[in-house]
Amino acid sequence: MSLRVLILIVAISGGLQGARADVFLAREPGFQMADRLVLRKAERRLTLYREGQPLRNYRVSLGLLPTGRKEQEGDFRTPEGRYTLTRRNPESEFFLSIQISYPDATDVAAAARSGVSPGGLIMIHGLPNVMRHSRDRYLATDWTDGCIALSNEDMLEVWLLTTPGLPIEITP
Repeated sequence: MSLRVLILIVAISGGLQGARADVFLAREPGFQMADRLVLRKAERRLTLYREGQPLRNYRVSLGLLPTGRKEQEGDFRTPEGRYTLTRRNPESEFFLSIQISYPDATDVAAAARSGVSPGGLIMIHGLPNVMRHSRDRYLATDWTDGCIALSNEDMLEVWLLTTPGLPIEITP
């Protein structure tokens, strides 16, 4: 199955310094959007589902210390639990980014009991816009602060196949 969409880019005033482009998508009839995501941390696999069936499957990189639940800001772990996709940022320091609703009330309460901040800004994103290492190194290792990173090509597909509000389950 190929991913077929029409992307229209419309620049909105502001001159070259402040110019901004908004992307509008026109999907052909029958285009299959994801209705949920599942990340299996141990397998480094993100799967997009539609009506219970796998739609797409991607290899991902995780936080520098990916084993275990995220417990506090700066622990370099990728969270585990049930969250939703929230804010989308086309102007991120990475190639596109989609925020995940971490921390939820349970995460905040657990961090408070330990007297630490739970952290936040956990994203699904592509590679850094300014790379300090080779593309192959980013794709082959865990390197984020706790986010879920994909190749730019895969991130574009995830961006196009998802919408805010979709559930994401992150398992060990």
